[in-house]
Amino acid sequence: MKTLKPGDQAPDFCLTNQSGEEICLSDFIGKERVLVYFYPKASTPG
Repeated sequence: MKTLKPGDQAPDFCLTNQSGEEICLSDFIGKERVLVYFYPKASTPG
């Protein structure tokens, strides 16, 4: 897998939101900015 550097375009990916809906990064094409924040699930290491 390629390591991204600052300024690189992020690859498209999809995840399930808290409502069970699949959300893809590509759903936000045309928006000004997108902030993606990952956090560990409660009671798990990380």
